Amino acid sequence: MRVRAVLETSLYVDDLEAADKYYTEVLGMKILSRVEGRHVFIRLEQTMLLLFRASETQVKSGVVPVHGARGAGHVAFRMDRSDIDTWRERLISKGVDIETEVRWPNGGYSLYFRDPAGNSLELATADMWGFETP
Repeated sequence: MRVRAVLETSLYVDDLEAADKYYTEVLGMKILSRVEGRHVFIRLEQTMLLLFRASETQVKSGVVPVHGARGAGHVAFRMDRSDIDTWRERLISKGVDIETEVRWPNGGYSLYFRDPAGNSLELATADMWGFETP
């Protein structure tokens, strides 16, 4: 028995409409489901990104335990090495400020930027952690 992978991760936003627009139009992600005023769920291959309004999830409702966070969260999305330049160009063309780019000592590469809620987002090659990357 072992933990196999991260199945889902959550970020917290104040404006779900802005988050929906940003993650679909800027990052090209597809929304799996949404509940107006509460959450937007995004499927990424075999994982899920859950965007919640913390004010809604910090109140007990249903069977899911209360959760939520204040301040900027962070998530890194996996990108192919061959897409680094394309991602940089796409972000810039969409008016996204790239905070920093890092070439890691082991050869990995990261682009850091923010979503409308101030969450720190990263596009990274998997070799930054020693995983194979195309």
